[in-house]
Amino acid sequence: MKASASLMRKRLLTAFIALIAVFAALFGRLFYIQVVDGGFLRAKAAEQWYRDLPLKATRGKILDANGNVLADSKDVFTLYARPNAVKDKPQTAKAISDALQLDYDNVLQQLNTAVGEVTIKRKIDADVALELRRQNIGGLYYTLDTQRNYPYNANMSQILGFTNIDNVGQSGLESYYDKYLTGVDGFAYTSTDMAGREVDGSVTKYLPGIPGCNITLSLDANIQSFAYDAVTAACVEFSAKSAQIIVMDVNTGGILGMAKSPAFDLNDPPRDDLDLLNELSRNTLIVDMYEPGSTFKIFTTAAALEAGVVSDNDSFFCAGSRTVDGQRIRCWRSIGHGSQHLAEGVKNSCNCVFMDLALRLGTSRFYDALGKFGLGQKTGVDFSGESSGMLMKQSNVKTVDLARIGFGQAVAVTPLQLITGVCSVVNGGTLYRPYLVASVDSCDGKNLATRQPIAVRRTVSPSTSAKMRDYLVGVVANGGGSKAGVTGYAIGGKTGTAQKYAGGSIAQGKYISSFIGFAPADNPKYAVLMIVDEPQGYVYYGSLVAAPYAGSVFSKIFDYKNVPQTMLPEREYVIMPDVVGESAENAVQILEKMGLHVEAVGESGNVISQTPVPNERIYANDSVLIRLG
Repeated sequence: MKASASLMRKRLLTAFIALIAVFAALFGRLFYIQVVDGGFLRAKAAEQWYRDLPLKATRGKILDANGNVLADSKDVFTLYARPNAVKDKPQTAKAISDALQLDYDNVLQQLNTAVGEVTIKRKIDADVALELRRQNIGGLYYTLDTQRNYPYNANMSQILGFTNIDNVGQSGLESYYDKYLTGVDGFAYTSTDMAGREVDGSVTKYLPGIPGCNITLSLDANIQSFAYDAVTAACVEFSAKSAQIIVMDVNTGGILGMAKSPAFDLNDPPRDDLDLLNELSRNTLIVDMYEPGSTFKIFTTAAALEAGVVSDNDSFFCAGSRTVDGQRIRCWRSIGHGSQHLAEGVKNSCNCVFMDLALRLGTSRFYDALGKFGLGQKTGVDFSGESSGMLMKQSNVKTVDLARIGFGQAVAVTPLQLITGVCSVVNGGTLYRPYLVASVDSCDGKNLATRQPIAVRRTVSPSTSAKMRDYLVGVVANGGGSKAGVTGYAIGGKTGTAQKYAGGSIAQGKYISSFIGFAPADNPKYAVLMIVDEPQGYVYYGSLVAAPYAGSVFSKIFDYKNVPQTMLPEREYVIMPDVVGESAENAVQILEKMGLHVEAVGESGNVISQTPVPNERIYANDSVLIRLG
């Protein structure tokens, strides 16, 4: 009996321990489910109990320097359907396809899918969505979305850039500042049954989004319009491949205007042709480089003056060419400029003068100066894809290469590099980092960051800068830049006409015409660089193609900003003589004796045509064109 009782107690103890172990395991599992894994399981349950629809946050605005809206967002809607909640699918498909102009069969196919929810269409205009919603069709749901809107259409397409359908920046400032412009999305939660149908009496809960930051540019919308009108007109007048322009604040590096033609409407980008979209949206003023030609002579002159290798009284002789390292390098004027002082050489844009200056400097000093001007390196502008330009490796530069670099060949720059460096030459000698965005503010108006002008380095002394301003004023007053002149104002500048290359050799008949200028000359505030790529016909000189449009932009800026006139005498007029049939030398003598600046097409023979035509009233210091047979 004792043995039997002992055995019973052991069995009871074993059963009790087993029971305790079972309960411990159950409580442990319950603790794990409720505490350790509770959050995850509650979230999984919520996925079955609720349907969440995204509420897109409003993207931040882009404003100009005066607060004008350049890019904002408008309310649009996204249409969703829950197929299980749609009772009459054919009738619903017809209502949707009629209202949204969608294919009926495709909509019906979406409504017949065995999924909890489908997106029918995004970016529906508010009035269209409201009209469809008034039909009170079961199983359809709408969420508020936003779509980018650009009030100035094509005016700033390469600068602002665009977004994709999800409002993510794809190019331009929309891409570069995307993290600031993008807000935080919200959600709408609705209770549903297992089939995805909304539970009767359920309350939809909303978690609103947080709008993105607003960014304010250095750009002035009015100056931008002047710039855009200029490039658009130049493209049409000269049937050019493209035209582009930069307007910069000389004393801060702030970009006031930047335009290119052809462009595209930012509200309707050609998304179905990606090659065309990529081509039109490239901001070539920043990302592409070109051989600048004579506008580069500003750097050569400034470097030579700063190094003390030239003075006002130095005399140069141009017979139409120089021979360097056994190679004959022509001046743009094949009949030569004869004897001239430095100021005359700058005014005449004589290649021989600038070859001599480069050779006097030598490779080491010249390259040191070009580095100070920021050539061969990125400017640091707040824009993606900037190019650093191209300078030949210094150790590889031969004497003939140095001579060519002196007048703007065998070197490549970006337009932004060029105007940034020239601003330093004329503003007293300070190189500023260019910029497009001046400040960033939160959606409630709190300032988060304000950009201060960044002085990178000193390039030339104030005295060299003052002398350069005088030389360049002479180019506009009495030289090739005369068509950029504005009555009552002193403007300085330099023209450029560069041949283009294809496959390593000169592309016949293809030129880049340019003009870079600054004003007011005594205390520069504005700089303008105008470039026309491949103007058609025989009128391709920068003095005749680019300079007039730069002058037009200056004139509009003066009126807009109420810039007071300087005390300059009224410009005199002359009557264009008839020089057709004259020899090249006689024609040049006749025209220059009248104070006109002569551009010539052809190297020899008699004059076969002229621009302007005989007897036309023109300014006494104007640029004229003769064609030689």
